[in-house]
Amino acid sequence: MPNPLHSPAAERNRQPILEVLRTLLPATGHALEVASGTGQHAAWFAAALPGWTWQPSDPLDEHLASISAWCAAVPNVQPPVRLDVLAPRWPGDGPAFATPFNLVYCANMLHIAPWACCAGLMQGAARHLAPGGQLVTYGPYLEDGVPTAPSNRDFDASLRERNPAWGIRRLEDVAQMAATAGLRLAARHALPANNLLLAWTR
Repeated sequence: MPNPLHSPAAERNRQPILEVLRTLLPATGHALEVASGTGQHAAWFAAALPGWTWQPSDPLDEHLASISAWCAAVPNVQPPVRLDVLAPRWPGDGPAFATPFNLVYCANMLHIAPWACCAGLMQGAARHLAPGGQLVTYGPYLEDGVPTAPSNRDFDASLRERNPAWGIRRLEDVAQMAATAGLRLAARHALPANNLLLAWTR
């Protein structure tokens, strides 16, 4: 792909996310990124975390091509694989993952996917996390007892208008889904533009 896909939001949020990841992660490890999208995060994080091997994934052909283009010059990024979080086996093509991951990272997926994908993500992460590993999710959330920013209210309405199965998720609902997979919320970090970075562990 001569001109890989570009997300302005990924460009804006990659450094704030990286700064938090550096506080959460050891110097070395093996990461799986679920729903890598354009590939900008994979390229940025892997280049900044040279002790980590980064495995990007996505279900869409155009995203897989864009990921390959963004990450072509980053040696610690593995070729992207096709992965549908609802599938009982990860990834969908080729051999199943044989080595557990110290990090499963997923940004901006839960609100633009059916609710069933939350369960798929939690169950899949629980299957593939190494002992002591973390699932890190990033994006907007609704929280009980926390006023919702007007921008997030508008964004939620626009998502549901585009697809009734989409929408910003309640953190409490996500935590309950995580608990059914044996995961608990270990850390909550507020980031710019009313987004949260959440770390989930066994």
